[in-house]
Amino acid sequence: MKLVVITGCLGLIGSHVTRKCLELGWQVYGIDNCTYAANLQFIDEFNLCDNFTFIKQDIAELKHLPDCDYVINLAAESHVGNSIIDSTDFLHTNVNGVKNLLDLIRKKPKNIDDMPIFFHFSTDEVYGDIVDGEHRETDNLNPSNPYSASKAAADMLIKAWSRTYGLNYVIIRPTNNYGIGQYPEKLIPLSIKLLMRDKKIRLHNKGEPIRNWLHADDTAAAVITIIQSGLKNEIFNVAGVFEQKNIDTVKKIINNFFNQEVAYEDYLDLSYERLGQDVRYALNDKKLRDLGWIPKKEFDLELKDIVKFYKQNFKW
Repeated sequence: MKLVVITGCLGLIGSHVTRKCLELGWQVYGIDNCTYAANLQFIDEFNLCDNFTFIKQDIAELKHLPDCDYVINLAAESHVGNSIIDSTDFLHTNVNGVKNLLDLIRKKPKNIDDMPIFFHFSTDEVYGDIVDGEHRETDNLNPSNPYSASKAAADMLIKAWSRTYGLNYVIIRPTNNYGIGQYPEKLIPLSIKLLMRDKKIRLHNKGEPIRNWLHADDTAAAVITIIQSGLKNEIFNVAGVFEQKNIDTVKKIINNFFNQEVAYEDYLDLSYERLGQDVRYALNDKKLRDLGWIPKKEFDLELKDIVKFYKQNFKW
C-alpha cells in the first residue's frame, strides 16, 4: 500500500489524481487551500472513502508532512491572465510554496524512513512557445509570462534541492488540460459561461494561438504510470497529441452549445491582444509513452459532455 500526499486535491487535475489513487487503495492525505478555483464538492465525494484524509492549508505555510511515499504537488496558481495583472500570489504559491514543501521533505527524520519522492506538476509553458516541432525534456526553459516563469523557477528549485540535499523527484510537464469540473476562467468553461450570459467570447490574438489538449483523466493516468514504474529523478512531458487553433476550439464549443452551426462572428470578440502571448505549445512525450502510457480521451467526444455539464451546472 502506498501513502501519498496530494496538494491541490480539489482542483481539476488534482481531483482526477486523487480519485485514481483512492481507487488503487492507496492512503491519500489531501491538502488544499480552498481558493476560488477549488471545487469543494470533491470533499464530500472523497470523504466517502476510508483511505482519504483532508486538511485545508496553504502549502507555503504548511508546518508538517505526514510519513508518505510521494508528495504529489498540484497546488498552484495557474491562470496566465491573472499572473499578468498581479504575480504576487503566483510567486507565493508556485515558488515559495514549492520551496516550503522541499524543505519539509528534506527535514523528514531519516531514522524513520526514506525521504518521500517529490512529484511536481510543472507545465509545457516553461519551455516557451515553438512554431514548428516539439519540445523535449532536455530543452532549455524560456518562459514568456509571470505564470510560466514562476513554474520554471520551481523546476529549478527542485533540481537544486536534489543536487544539494539528495532529494528525489519527478517533474511532469503536461499540455493544456481540460475536463468537467474546471473553474470557468479557462477557455472551455469560460466560453460556455459567456454564451450562457449572452456575452461575446474574447479570443486573444484573433484566436490564432495553437494549443495541445489533454484530458485531466489521461494526465492522472500518466501520474500512476510513472509512480508504478518506480522511476525517479526524471522529467516527463505529457501531450494529448491533439492540437488546434483556439478559434477552432471555440467554434466547436459554439456548435455544441447551440446543437447546430451558427454565425460564429456573432459570438466572438477578436479585438484583444494578450501581453506575452505564446503562439504554440507542443511536446514530445515519447519518454512517457515508452512506459506504456497513451491518452485515451477523444477531444471532440469529451467536449459534448463538457458543454452539456456547464449548461446545466452554473459556476460562479
